[in-house]
Order: sequence, then C-alpha cells, then structure tokens
Amino acid sequence: MPGTVELCKMGKGGSVAADERVEAISNAIRVIPNFPKPGIQFQDVTTILLDPVAFKHTIDLLTERYRKLKVDVIAGFEARGLIFGAPLAIALGCAFVPLRKPGKLPGATISADYVTEYSTDRIEMHVGALQLGQRVVLVDDLIATGGTLRAGVELVKKAGGEVVEAACVIELPELKGREKLDGLPLHVLVEKEGI
Repeated sequence: MPGTVELCKMGKGGSVAADERVEAISNAIRVIPNFPKPGIQFQDVTTILLDPVAFKHTIDLLTERYRKLKVDVIAGFEARGLIFGAPLAIALGCAFVPLRKPGKLPGATISADYVTEYSTDRIEMHVGALQLGQRVVLVDDLIATGGTLRAGVELVKKAGGEVVEAACVIELPELKGREKLDGLPLHVLVEKEGI
C-alpha cells in the first residue's frame, strides 16, 4: 500500500540500535503529493535536516558502512546528495566531489545524460576531480529509476575512477532502479512504497 515504510535489513552485525536509527530516519521523511508533477509522491528528505538526531543517524550509519572499505572519494549528486555526501566525506577523512547540473561548476567539466521518472537531465563533474584508480562511493538521497546513479558511474569511469558502491537514503523498489545498475552494489537505509 502506498506510503508504507519498510526498514532496511541491517544484515550481519545489525543491531536493535541500528534498526531504531533507521526508524528515526524513516519517520523524519515527509511525502509531498503531486510534486514535481501530478501522480508523483515526492519523498522529501529535507525534513531529515530539521531533525538533528535523524540527520546524525543518517551520517553515522553511512560512515559505519564505509569506514573499512578504503574509500578515496565520496561523489554526491545535486542537490540532496551533496547534503549527505559532504559530511560523510568529512567523517571518513576523504575527498568530496560534487556532481552538479549543467552550468553550476566553473572551469572544464565532463558530463553524462540521464533520465529519471519525470525528466531528462545531465550531470557534470570537474575535469581532474578524480585521479586514476581512486575508489568512489556515489551518494544520493533517493534511487527511483536508477538513471542518476548510472550517469554517476559513467562520469567516474570517464575520469578513471572505480565506483565501489552507491548509497541512498531511500529506495523506491517498485521502480526497479537497482536492476539498472548492472550489478553495482547499492546500500539503502530506507525503502518506501509508492511513487
């Protein structure tokens, strides 16, 4: 039924405390009906930012996930992936690379086009932002159709980096975006039903 929340399965090493943190994150997300167009149930993660506890849980859980993976770079997508990616990079002590919409980055860029559930767009990254062989985690607020994350993988490969995993706060599993990632590991904190 639309709007139902499923908490992510923490897997081996998961704990009640981890599940309680995921529940706090899930409870902090609001749904905006008919945005940005009729029929879309927009999962608004900006309300997580209004709840310092839920925001901290989000960054803490992602930090715990990636602390041992030898990550060189966190690459965050405009706009909300920037919000979660930058503090994650600080917590991990690694570089942060913003993936932005056209015209937002000064200097030379490389780009990739993508299609979402309601638009076609492009993301860009600075030339030279990644070094050959760097290990990258892509961060975005949500995976729906998978188009944005696929574009991020394309950009990282163009720059000579290696995407080791993608991380999102929310997944809309019925849109099957995970299937379009060609086997790229995806870590999600919260699953939600409904578009």
